[in-house]
Amino acid sequence: MRVISGKLKGRRLLSFKANHLRPTTDRVKEVIFNKLMMNINGAEVLDLFAGTGNLSIESYSRGADRIVAVEKSPKSVGIIKANLAELKISDEIKIYPVDVFGFLKKTEEKPFDIILVDPPFTQKLADKVMTAISESSVCLPGAIIVIESTKHETIADCYSQLKLIDQKDYGDKFLSFFKNEGD
Repeated sequence: MRVISGKLKGRRLLSFKANHLRPTTDRVKEVIFNKLMMNINGAEVLDLFAGTGNLSIESYSRGADRIVAVEKSPKSVGIIKANLAELKISDEIKIYPVDVFGFLKKTEEKPFDIILVDPPFTQKLADKVMTAISESSVCLPGAIIVIESTKHETIADCYSQLKLIDQKDYGDKFLSFFKNEGD
């Protein structure tokens, strides 16, 4: 894994093998950030199921102003912290070592412009997490939500004010883009 663009372009990231991890590939990451290109600079980004911090770090590298990573696995949190320390950006990304669903219900963080979601593929959480996002206070009006899911999961075209605006097929997974069309 590496940072593919921005001020940290080319820097390698630490990773590890685990049944619950499926790091976003460079190809998929490139699609995500090409789609977000006009929105990422100066954005406030929430990275749910942050894993190794790959998407949080890419967001920072491309100019996001505020980044919050949520990851409950202690091993993953350790990797995120190690990656941030190695890149000398430990103060740039705030980590919540908690369950995503608890965070979405109780967070006092102000809302975000971009929400990146890469749930553990073994648990089929895409529909549940999109519902939880739609019921939480984490989305600004016009916010973009990007979620990775397997082909074997249910994912609707609409979650209350969150409307599907694009979807890409990558063999065994989908990359879905939603927009918050609420006020």
